[in-house]
Amino acid sequence: MLCGSNSTRRRRPPRVVTWTAALVAAVTLAGLGSPGTGGAAPAADRTPPPGPAPTIAWTPCPADPTARCGTLSVPVDWDRPAGPRFDLALARRTAADPAARVGTLVFGPGGPGDSGVGRIVTGMSRFSAELRRRFDIVSFDPRGVGASNPVRCSTELLGQRPAPVLTSQADFDATVAYNRRLWADCRRHTGPVFDHVDTLSTVRDLEAIRAALGEPRLTFHGSSYGTLLGAQYAEKFPHRIRAMVLESVVDHSLETRAFLDTQTATAQDSFDEFVAWCDRTESCALHGRDVRAVWADLLARAGRGELPDPADPARNLTPYVLSAERAHRAFKGPDWAEFARTLRALHAGGPDTPAAPVGNAEPEPTAPNELAIFCQDWSLPIRDHREYAGLLRRMARTGPDVRYPRALAVVESCLGTPVPVANPQHRLDVETDRPLLLINSRHDPAGGYEWATNVARQLGRHGVLLSYDGAGHGSYNSGPCMTGAVDRYLVSLTLPARGATCPAVEPAPDDAG
Repeated sequence: MLCGSNSTRRRRPPRVVTWTAALVAAVTLAGLGSPGTGGAAPAADRTPPPGPAPTIAWTPCPADPTARCGTLSVPVDWDRPAGPRFDLALARRTAADPAARVGTLVFGPGGPGDSGVGRIVTGMSRFSAELRRRFDIVSFDPRGVGASNPVRCSTELLGQRPAPVLTSQADFDATVAYNRRLWADCRRHTGPVFDHVDTLSTVRDLEAIRAALGEPRLTFHGSSYGTLLGAQYAEKFPHRIRAMVLESVVDHSLETRAFLDTQTATAQDSFDEFVAWCDRTESCALHGRDVRAVWADLLARAGRGELPDPADPARNLTPYVLSAERAHRAFKGPDWAEFARTLRALHAGGPDTPAAPVGNAEPEPTAPNELAIFCQDWSLPIRDHREYAGLLRRMARTGPDVRYPRALAVVESCLGTPVPVANPQHRLDVETDRPLLLINSRHDPAGGYEWATNVARQLGRHGVLLSYDGAGHGSYNSGPCMTGAVDRYLVSLTLPARGATCPAVEPAPDDAG
């Protein structure tokens, strides 16, 4: 695996340390400091491309023969190109108008864990008719995902994951011990690729895909976690980019406290937007009521174990599930109208949705666990429960309504995993021939607007941020202003003016999604 630009440097063997005794060592090895002073960025690769690249043999996809599927052999460890290899899974749809074809657009899926192959086979409505007409559109399952040697772990062990809110040092120690057992189990079930699923390795895969497609320069659209892939590709291969769109931007320069601060703030902002919508929209199921009071009462009942889950009445909802799962899912669309109906039903004591039928099928012995990718990209140590509790108090002040963002469980999933990580945080150092286009909702519950503005500052003149004045995770399809601006850039390389914005598109009164 290539770490930085030193292609001859071998990865140091993973080393597990106790968080109570070796936090300082972990931070030093990971190259972390305060936000914006992190580890060094990988130096740009200015070497000429190698000889003839391998090609991809495209055949009809089994799920939809109108799409084409293929594989590309890549090294498990890019520091050992002659070593073991595995196949990346790809899918492609060709341009609808070959005479107007610009080239190939590569889509970088989010997650981590989203399938790019699935996007091409079943999700092409994500791309405008203009892009489908002018480009071959290609995507792939990143290493460790889908059909590209996925990370697999014991289903039974995954089901034993500790509760996401740790209340004592004993809980903290149990989580560290569990994570170490799970890490070893996932490595055993996944094979050698498990230790090389970091995004820097995927950057090298992306360059191999560009070469195999025969494209002299990359045209790329990355979404959510796929923006980290794009940004780090721009660092490593700045002169091989034709155009690059980063949508719902990830800021990979933050240490633990700043990471949780920003994720809590963006969750609270999304909740505030929901309340404001409900106050001004008569069709909202909670219109005319004190939405925050209803929500606070539900959180209190959940905290006392008195809020049954409508989908499984034998199980009670917790404050974490309400905040990090139910609210987060609703705000991504956003699907405000349905969320309001859910809260009204829960508050009245009735079901929010019909209970799903319980299946009798035996679970598979292993299941995916893409959080292993995240833990190889981020060093977010927490020393002990005392520090953890301090972070929780800080999050409660930042997000009084939504004090448990999904990021909390993500950080906890990495406690006790090997350090140093393969791809530690750092400020971007990008010098491309033409600027990248960043697009972001001002009220994005996952890729918060603060992350986008931070990354835009890091890029300087090498990036332009187009802001969508609305809500939701993802903004390319948020009205003709956003779609048109992105399409013009990808097709004709015309960038929007710096500081440009697109107006919010108000959700339909009874839909809000």
